[in-house]
Amino acid sequence: MTPPVPAPAAPHVPRWERRKESRPAELLDAALDLFVERGYAATRLDDIASRAGVSKGTLYLYFANKEDLFKALVRENIVRLLDRFRAEIDDSDAPASDLVDAFMRTWWRDFGGTRLAGLCKLIMSEAGNFPEVARFFHDEVIRPNNDLFASILERGIASGEFRAIDAETAAHLWISPLVMKAMWTHSFDLCGLTGASVDPERMLDTHVELILAALRPEPR
Repeated sequence: MTPPVPAPAAPHVPRWERRKESRPAELLDAALDLFVERGYAATRLDDIASRAGVSKGTLYLYFANKEDLFKALVRENIVRLLDRFRAEIDDSDAPASDLVDAFMRTWWRDFGGTRLAGLCKLIMSEAGNFPEVARFFHDEVIRPNNDLFASILERGIASGEFRAIDAETAAHLWISPLVMKAMWTHSFDLCGLTGASVDPERMLDTHVELILAALRPEPR
């Protein structure tokens, strides 16, 4: 009997090469921590590199400057979330009311209730000093997010499930409380003030209930 030929060993990948491949993600993770902790202006590239355990020169191999790093952070984390959720909404045959509920809860689970939401506070507080960064965040996060929710409302209006409303304005109006809650989480909630906050799940339950009540068609 011919002895089995052993399978070729997997090529050895030096540890430094594996580390090199993971560096962009490590830098983005460190950048998120520092942007949330200190804000945009006070976050230095030196500190991001140090937090990630690399030299500033290494950071420059991947990102040209702080704005470039911030944009990569947003695109890698938030824009990807939006793209994935948009695809799920587009492929769904669920009633529009279910999609409204899913949108609100997914927004909070994947963004509002995470450290990513600290970027909302950063943008709101520093937009005037960094208009290009604010414009980028608006064009790639805020507007697509609002457009996605408006598309759910328009779907319900077209099917007769919802009464006719200004979907664009309603999307802006109904997303705003979630943004405010996210900013509150990264400000007042950190102070531990008694009675200063409401449990997110309770807020979502009430918010969705009020939205769907407002969208209910008028009786004929």
